[in-house]
Amino acid sequence: MRKGCLENGYSLTQGMEKIMDKVWDFILDKGPRLLLAIVILVVGLMLIKWVEKLVKKILLKSRIDETAHKLIVQIVSISLKVLVFLMTASQLGIDTASLVTLLGAVGLAVSLAVKDSLGNLAGGFLVLFSKPFVKGDFIETNAVSGTVHNITLFYTTLKTPDNKKIFIPNGEISTAKIINYSAEETRRLDLIYSIGYNDDILQAKQILREITEGTPLALKEPAPEFLVAEHGSSAVNLAVRIWVKTEDYWALNFYMNEQVKLAFDKAGITIPYNQLDVTVRRD
Repeated sequence: MRKGCLENGYSLTQGMEKIMDKVWDFILDKGPRLLLAIVILVVGLMLIKWVEKLVKKILLKSRIDETAHKLIVQIVSISLKVLVFLMTASQLGIDTASLVTLLGAVGLAVSLAVKDSLGNLAGGFLVLFSKPFVKGDFIETNAVSGTVHNITLFYTTLKTPDNKKIFIPNGEISTAKIINYSAEETRRLDLIYSIGYNDDILQAKQILREITEGTPLALKEPAPEFLVAEHGSSAVNLAVRIWVKTEDYWALNFYMNEQVKLAFDKAGITIPYNQLDVTVRRD
């Protein structure tokens, strides 16, 4: 029995020696490649962290909208990590060509499944980099209007004057007509006021001029214009064109409408309106 135990112990020792020999052979054969792969991975990840910080600093000094900063950093980071992963796999003897083909096939399948979302993503890139508007601008697009509240990769959020939020897919915005009312520092306010044919045109124009020149909201240059726009069917239409700072546009609009009505009433100038004569026939 003792002899059997000795034989078993000897066999176990031989087995351990064989395993250690194989491990040692693997280390001698694959060790340098494995060590180099680890170095590539560690150094690569460290360099990626450094590149991320560098890209952030460059973006802060650029004119690119802040909304796109995080996205750009993520794209750079993911691209570099994929590159480091492929370099590490290649060092370990993995066929990177097959790996790239597999990743491409998976990417194609995913892109076909989410093509609408990818369209919105592409639209988001166009909006962020072409910058037809920025956060805080008042815009009109796709028959809706509002102040730009937020711009993300897939949606742009507008806040309406009555405090509603509108979420518009960027894919639609990128192909639609966009009117940006906040793009310039000044705008022209166009107003039409109607007077009767029996009223004095020169007097009405003088009243309009005095009201305009009496408010600091109206810019002196370019000079305001007071024109006879049209001889209507029941009224003479006077056009007023006033240049105003963009942020004062609506304030001046409401001010002019109120003051003109009060001044015309005081001067006895009529403001015609459509009338319907009804004849009642009694049998």
